[in-house]
Amino acid sequence: MLKLATTVTATALSALVLAGACGAANAAIPVYGFVVKNTYPHDTGAFTQGLFFRDGQLYETTGLTGRSTLRRLDLKTGKVLQKADLPPNVFGEGSTAVGNNILGLTWQSKTGYVFDAKTFAMKGSFPYEGEGWGLASDAKYVYMSDGSASIRVLDPASLKELKRIQVTADGKPIDSLNELEIVDGELYANVWGTDVIARIDPGSGKVTGWIDLSNLLPRDKRGTSSADAVLNGIAWDGKRKKLYVTGKFWPKLFEIELVRFEGR
Repeated sequence: MLKLATTVTATALSALVLAGACGAANAAIPVYGFVVKNTYPHDTGAFTQGLFFRDGQLYETTGLTGRSTLRRLDLKTGKVLQKADLPPNVFGEGSTAVGNNILGLTWQSKTGYVFDAKTFAMKGSFPYEGEGWGLASDAKYVYMSDGSASIRVLDPASLKELKRIQVTADGKPIDSLNELEIVDGELYANVWGTDVIARIDPGSGKVTGWIDLSNLLPRDKRGTSSADAVLNGIAWDGKRKKLYVTGKFWPKLFEIELVRFEGR
């Protein structure tokens, strides 16, 4: 992570965005609220790390050492339709689909895994330096977060790092970038420890909007007192143009529609 003096941290970001006091420097960055379109059950034992759609099916990766999984879910019931366990010594992280494969990261093991998208059989692994947090992909690249303000851009075939994007808002780096999703050409990123999603231009790294989900599921409605029960999980169904979000240990998964705040 970058130093406090040069970075907008998760705590500071919450104060700025959620309190509606972004100030003149942030006035040009739009802030979005939401309308809940549908609500679905979500496994309260799932430490959600990755969430995505592939061919109309919802997939999730979960974390915690000895409990990390790759899952295919029934959206309407939350039922696990298919599951593969990660090695018991790793802490699973973000995931994304690339062609006929599903890629999954680990937190501090410096290893990612390649699964067959249909059978969930593990086909291989790939190395990286530092921590693994979130993954997303588009037609050209795989995007990887590591908890800092940098997004690594990987080649989808070799999974080797091509470059890094510095994510900034009004010139200031935004760290704690976690779960990722590509939504209509934009990169969405959960900002860890907050109820905020950053909308990012993947070409420049500039934040193009903030999504304020602070009232989506208040802490006293999350069914647990765990400090880990934070917003984390963004899935975009590109065919149906629907956006879904959830959190670690959350009892619900939400389909939401974004609404821009007046004057922002």
